[in-house]
Amino acid sequence: MKTTILGYPRIGKTRELKKACEQYWAGKTTETDLINTASNIKKDNWLNQQQIGIDSIPSNDFSFYDQVLDTCLTLGCIPERFKKINHNNLLNLYFAMARGLQNDHIDVTAMEMTKWFDTNYHYIVPEFEKNQSFSFFSKKIIDEYKEALSHGVKTKPVIIAPVTFLLLGKEKETGFDKLDLLENLLPVYFEILDELSKLGVEYIQFDEPCLALDITTKAQDAITYTYKAISEKFPHLKIFLANYFDCYGNNLNLALNLPVHTLHLDLVRCSLQIDDILHTENFNPKTHISLGLVDGRNIWINNFEDSLKIIDKITTKIPADKLWIATSCSLLHVPYDLNSEKNIQPDIKQWLAFAQQKLEEVVAIKHLASADNNDFVYLFEENKLANINKSKSKIIHNSNVKNRVNNLSASYSERNSTFKIRQAKQKHSLKLPLFPTTTIGSFPQTKEVRNWRLQHKKGQLSTENYNKNIAEEIEKSIRFQEHIGLDVLVHGEFERNDMVEYFGERLNGFVFSDFGWVQSYGSRCVKPPILFGDVSRKEPLTVAWSTYAQSLTPLPVKGMLTGPVTILQWSFVRNDQPRATTCNQIALAIRDEVADLEANGIKIIQIDEPAIREGLPLRKNEWQHYLNWAINAFKISASVAKDETQIHTHMCYSEFNDIIEDIAKMDADVITIETSRSEMELLDAFVNFKYPNEIGPGVYDIHSPRVPTVTEIEILLNKAKEVLPKEHIWVNPDCGLKTRHWLETKTALKNLVFVAKKLREEALQLA
Repeated sequence: MKTTILGYPRIGKTRELKKACEQYWAGKTTETDLINTASNIKKDNWLNQQQIGIDSIPSNDFSFYDQVLDTCLTLGCIPERFKKINHNNLLNLYFAMARGLQNDHIDVTAMEMTKWFDTNYHYIVPEFEKNQSFSFFSKKIIDEYKEALSHGVKTKPVIIAPVTFLLLGKEKETGFDKLDLLENLLPVYFEILDELSKLGVEYIQFDEPCLALDITTKAQDAITYTYKAISEKFPHLKIFLANYFDCYGNNLNLALNLPVHTLHLDLVRCSLQIDDILHTENFNPKTHISLGLVDGRNIWINNFEDSLKIIDKITTKIPADKLWIATSCSLLHVPYDLNSEKNIQPDIKQWLAFAQQKLEEVVAIKHLASADNNDFVYLFEENKLANINKSKSKIIHNSNVKNRVNNLSASYSERNSTFKIRQAKQKHSLKLPLFPTTTIGSFPQTKEVRNWRLQHKKGQLSTENYNKNIAEEIEKSIRFQEHIGLDVLVHGEFERNDMVEYFGERLNGFVFSDFGWVQSYGSRCVKPPILFGDVSRKEPLTVAWSTYAQSLTPLPVKGMLTGPVTILQWSFVRNDQPRATTCNQIALAIRDEVADLEANGIKIIQIDEPAIREGLPLRKNEWQHYLNWAINAFKISASVAKDETQIHTHMCYSEFNDIIEDIAKMDADVITIETSRSEMELLDAFVNFKYPNEIGPGVYDIHSPRVPTVTEIEILLNKAKEVLPKEHIWVNPDCGLKTRHWLETKTALKNLVFVAKKLREEALQLA
C-alpha cells in the first residue's frame, strides 16, 4: 500500500501567508517578499510530508488566494474587464480578479465568490462568455512541480478537472451551455499534461468533486469524453481521480468505467460506497483505489480499529498493492499542528488530530495494515484507549441539556402572530422611514482594537481598562452612525474576535485552540471552536454591550447574535450524535439570549445565519431532512420574541432559488443578503417566489477594498425597486465590515445613506 493526501494547509503555521498578503496589498512589502514567504511555506509542507512518510505528495495545492482562481489564470479564463490590467504582472492581475481594483487609472469590480460545496471555504466563480477562449496562461502548476523537485521531492501535481471547473463557473450571457466550452478547454489541459509529462511526472491528481453531485447526463458524458481523450493522448500518465465530500452515488458506474489509474473514495462522508464497489460487476480490476479514511474536514482522531476493518473488507477483492491510504479530502479545512496547542485540557486533546497528526495517522494505518507492524502496535493501543475514553467521558454529557431538547414542542418554533400583524406593530413601535438604512453588524477592527484584545488575553491590560477602551470605541461608532444618518445602528462588535468563536467561548460544550486557524477565503482565516459536548448558556452573552450601546442613542440599536446553524457549521462539531440534536442545543441557548435582550429593551435583534445554505447535503434527495431541522432550529432561537420585536437574519454568498420556500419558513421579519457582486441577480429567487417579508439586498461589496459610487448603489437599488414593494426594501452592505478599513467604510456608508435619502425624497414626491 501507498500513502497520499489530497492537499495541505497553505496559510502557514502562524498564518505567515495571511500577513504577507496583507502587507503586500497595503504596499508595505514587495512582490519578492510575498513570493519568498510562499516559497518557504511550500518547502516546509513538502519536506514535512516527505519526512513523515507520505509516498505521493501533492503540489499545486498551494494558493495565494483560491485554487479555482488559480485555475482561471492557468487556463487564461480572464474576464474582459481585467484585460486593461498589465498581464505581465500576474500577481496584481490575480489579486484584482479576487478583490477588485480601484485607483486613479482603473476601477474594476471583483469576480463573484461563493462557498466551496458544503464547506466554509469560499472560491472565486469562473466567468464564461459564449465564445470563451482558453490558453495556457499561468505556468504555476509547472513551476511548483519544478520547485518541489529542487528540494528533492517528486510530487503529484493537483489540478481542478475540466468538467468540475466548468460546472463551478457561471455563464455571463445567455444562449449557451457552459459545458459546450469543453471542446475549447481540453486542448489547454493537453498542453499542461504534455509539459508535465516531459518533466517526468508520474501521477496527476484531477479534482472532480462534481461527481459528488446530482449532475446531468450531459455532464456525465462530458466526464467520460474527457478522461477517454486524456487516456488516448497520454496513456503513460497515471490519473488519480479525486472525488470527495460525498459518495459517487448515481455517478459510481460512470466513475468505475473511466480509464483512470486510481479512484479516490471519501470514506468519512460515505463509508458505504466500499460495499457498492465490492458488489458491482463493473469494477475494473486494473483500477487502484484510494481509501479516504482520515477525516480531512474535522479534527477528531481516526479510529484505527474501524479503518483496519474497512481495509480488511476491501482486500478480499482488491490486492493491497492496488490500494492507497489517504485523507478523505484536502487538509485545507483543518489547522496545522496540535503540538502547538498548550492550553487544551489533556482529556480533550487526546481526541484531536490536526493536519500534522493526520499525516501521521495516514502513515500509521498503512503500517498497521501490513504484516510487519510491530513498531506501530503501540499507536493502535493508544488510539483505541483514546476512543474508548471519548465514548465514556463525563465532560461530554449534560442530562439537563438533553432533557430540555427532548421536551421541545411545536410551540417553541412559532411566533405569536403572522408577519403582517408583526409588521404593523413594528412600524408603529420603531417608526422607521422608507428604505431604512443599517449595517450588518461589525465595524472595522483596527490593529489597535486587536492589540487590546491580545493584551487583555495575556494579562497585560486589565479588564477594567479593556472594557473602558471597548466602551469608547462603541461610543465613537454610535456617534459616527448618527452623524451620517443611519436609521438602525449597531454597536460594532469590537469586543468580538469572531462571530462564532465569541459565542463558543461563552457557552458550555466548547473548547478553543490557540493556533487552530483555517482559511475561509484569501487572507481571511478563522479559528473554529471545537464543539465536544452538550451545549448550554452559562450567562447572558451579549446583553451588557448591546444595552450599553442602546443607552447612548435614541435610535434603535440591533442586538447581534450568531444563529444556531452557523455556530454548528463553523465549528468542529462532535461526531458522536446527530448534528440536528447538537443544533437544537445551540438554538435553545440563543433563544435564552433573545429573551434577555428583549427584556433589556433591545427592539431589533439580528440572528445571523450565513451558513444555512452551506449545510445542504450535496445530494438533493437529502435536502429536505436537513432543511427541516436547520430551519426549525433558527425558529426555536427566534420565536421567543414578542410581535413588536423585529427579528433580522443575514445570509451571504448563497444561491437561494431552490430553497427559497424554506428560507421563507424561517419567518424572519427582515432578511439581508449579498447581491452586489451578482448585480442583484440573487434577488431573483425572492422576487419569483414573492417573498412576503422585508428584505435588504446588499449594495456594498465588503469583500473588496473598492468604494462603491453613489451611481452604482443607486443602480442596484433601482433594480430592487423595480421588483420589490418599496415598503419592504432595506439598504445595507453585503456583510459585516470587520475586515475593512475605516476610510473606505465611512465613504461607502455615506454614499449608501445619500442614495437611500434620495430614494425617499423621490417616493414622497410621487406619493
